[in-house]
Amino acid sequence: MTFAFALVSSPVSTAQETRLPNIGGTGGGLISGQQESDIGQQVMVSIRRSAPRITDPLVYDYLSAIIYRLVPSAPLDNRNLTLALIDSPAINAFAVPGGIVGVNGGLFLNAATEQQFASVLAHELAHLSQRHFARRLEQQETSAPLTIAGMIAGIVLSAVTQSDIGIAAIAGTQALAIQNMLAYSRSHEQEADRVGLDILATAGLDPQGMPEMFEIMMRQNRLQGNNMPEYLSTHPLTQNRVADTRNRAAQYPEKTIRDAQEYHLMRSRLQVHYAASPEIAVDTFENYPNKPDAQSNEAIRYGLAVAYLSNNQFEKAADTINELLASNSGRITFQVTLAEIRIQEKKLDEARSLLKEALSRNPGNYPITSTLADVEIAASNGTQAAEYLKQLTRRMPQQEYLWLRLAEAEGMARNIVGVHRARAEYDALMGDLESAQRQLRQAQEKLPAGSAQRQVVSERLSEITNRLQASRNS
Repeated sequence: MTFAFALVSSPVSTAQETRLPNIGGTGGGLISGQQESDIGQQVMVSIRRSAPRITDPLVYDYLSAIIYRLVPSAPLDNRNLTLALIDSPAINAFAVPGGIVGVNGGLFLNAATEQQFASVLAHELAHLSQRHFARRLEQQETSAPLTIAGMIAGIVLSAVTQSDIGIAAIAGTQALAIQNMLAYSRSHEQEADRVGLDILATAGLDPQGMPEMFEIMMRQNRLQGNNMPEYLSTHPLTQNRVADTRNRAAQYPEKTIRDAQEYHLMRSRLQVHYAASPEIAVDTFENYPNKPDAQSNEAIRYGLAVAYLSNNQFEKAADTINELLASNSGRITFQVTLAEIRIQEKKLDEARSLLKEALSRNPGNYPITSTLADVEIAASNGTQAAEYLKQLTRRMPQQEYLWLRLAEAEGMARNIVGVHRARAEYDALMGDLESAQRQLRQAQEKLPAGSAQRQVVSERLSEITNRLQASRNS
């Protein structure tokens, strides 16, 4: 099934809650929670196969942190979310059934504040909480019945291309169905706006970030003329919606809420990532004018350090980061970035020492642990790298690139069984269950009968085989 709910939005004040229909689940309705979960898994397979991803652990860790700051304030039945960080400079975000939330790297570039950035995420969580997809599907049954397979295809296309192709796949060639779908979309967008404002306020963030973000979208729409931005092509934003959102945001108590510094550091990091060249990134950050507040100047200096690293100016990068560390000795982002510089300089002992000390103060931290794995891989120490990566795959089993890195580390350590097991998990996440089955059979053959490890592999092989059989029968 298929629809990616993109960016644009409006709010629900606490005084004007929307009563929602009971869709799905044991109480009846068109689509159950389990079906939504199955849809989400298929969508993620398509994203993993087709959409370029940002695997930077620092950026992903920030995104995860801000999402889970919002989640307790969202009326979600299922709070076990899977995040997809898409490598695209365009503004976009989407949510699909099964708890899948996707964010383009370009959202960081265009949201000037953390409050604006968070407003988009709150909007997407609102879509999930209101089960808008199930409600769309219910409406389609009354106007233009569609197959489940067609809906899945539309979700995948919308999520991967961030275009209106997915909408077309849902509605087919029937003009009435398309018209009804878009009309229903507008009402859902407004509902997600209202619920999103409540989520922001309850999470201690500024609801004013939402109308501010809308103004940014409107401004971009005017600048781009006939070349309408992707997020507005299927989610029309009008002056009335902006005004409505601003009025609703004004009903919340006025507070001064300061952005977390980490948002601006990640924004600088992605500005370097999307720069036309490392040289241009260096020039951009070297020529930034001084800002009136220390937070902004620190983010600019950090961006300059990352730009120097990208341009292989390692000494300048290290000097700039060390200056930042002098007044922020415990900031993980600076520590990890200095370690990244040392890895590129082949100063692996220094990088390892720095990261181990940081890890002792922040046990289990994802960026620190991931970068320690990089150190050990650079040192050809596959066994230790595999230990770090096993910790990460246990905590983040849905991130397929971690399993691929684990397979690399296990190969370096000459642990062939470990290679097969990691490759099996990677293949399963990529939707290639036959390959996953082969990998586990090969692992099984190399283990002694009756061993505990063989039993674990056999149980996982049974799970994959059952999934493969079910997919063939469906």
